[in-house]
Amino acid sequence: MTKMLASVADAAEAEIALSGGADIVDLKDPKAGALGAVEPAVIGQVVAAVASRAATSAVCGDLPMVPEIIARQAEEIASTKVDYVKIGFFPSADARACAEAVTSLARRSKLIAVLFADLAPDLGLLQAFAASGFHGVMMDTADKTGGRLLQHLPPERIPAFIEAARALGLKTGLAGSLEAPDIPRLLPFHPDYLGFRGALCDHSDRTAGVSEEAVRHIRALIPEERPAGRSATVDYRLLAARGYSPGADSGLGTDKIFVRDFVLPVHIGAYSFEHGHTQRVRFDVTADVLRVTNAPEDMRHVVSYDLIMDGIRTIVSHGHVELSETLAEQVAAHVLEDPRVMRVTVRVEKLELGPGGVGVEIERKRAKQQSSHARPPAAASAGPEFPGSGKKGAST
Repeated sequence: MTKMLASVADAAEAEIALSGGADIVDLKDPKAGALGAVEPAVIGQVVAAVASRAATSAVCGDLPMVPEIIARQAEEIASTKVDYVKIGFFPSADARACAEAVTSLARRSKLIAVLFADLAPDLGLLQAFAASGFHGVMMDTADKTGGRLLQHLPPERIPAFIEAARALGLKTGLAGSLEAPDIPRLLPFHPDYLGFRGALCDHSDRTAGVSEEAVRHIRALIPEERPAGRSATVDYRLLAARGYSPGADSGLGTDKIFVRDFVLPVHIGAYSFEHGHTQRVRFDVTADVLRVTNAPEDMRHVVSYDLIMDGIRTIVSHGHVELSETLAEQVAAHVLEDPRVMRVTVRVEKLELGPGGVGVEIERKRAKQQSSHARPPAAASAGPEFPGSGKKGAST
């Protein structure tokens, strides 16, 4: 279950984050850089005040990649009894040495390595983190004015990061100027947590104060893990938006969402002359989506068309595909992973093999028996069989 991390600057903001439902209270000074450190005395006070109501974490600061400095600062932050100590790793020939320098501390404290998507992160460091005993790794952005995480680490590249980290036993986190529309795009990758600062603040200004209303808004978009035996009123709108099946037809009917004229370079084709280079391929996708309210207001109430485009990008990034039919089936299977999608039409056109487009159009419907909640996108396989009709043209 993905947890929500809220970065706060002091005890007052920590209480607001807790009231809004944050799972992890993260101490950071947003006015002092991407990983601006809070004074250890303040961290200790917040850790004591939060007690067992949530986990706590704190950053070590924007430090130079000098092993002695990294080790000394990490020890000081760990002395506050915070649950997680976050250490930033900037591009440097000494990055591995910095990881090794905190090996002893990693036996006593849970260390989180932070890489930066906008600074050409070296995923080879993941092995060094695991060897040094780190608890986890997160991907963030260093320049908070230079764009959101997904602008530097597009969705098709996220699985490689998460899968590589998990294979080494590392927990994973994603952050970096995340906004509400990013959440449904990131949840299918099942990171262990998503981190927020600006989205929790007044006017989305990360240096402004944290707003409880903004915290609750973000919290509503992330599935909340409830203790066993704890009762709760089920809001099927939220469950649907979080990727869970509403369970029954609400009687509100369906809407259509669509992606048209989405053109990407794709490695595709059965002929030998089609191997070794890309072709321009156009995708048109229309999905019938169960409505969950008559008055949609925010991301809880919709299925984002970004999920379709993200899925297509991820599928084509896996390499050469022989047939247009295979590509269409993979896209249809991905879209139908969302339990609110009842029917999908996928059109795949190769634009460089004729006077116009040649390709295939298929329609697939949701099978009657379906899992009660969504699985991760099945981008690498052709996907399950779905009943429906296919309308085919040239396909190779």
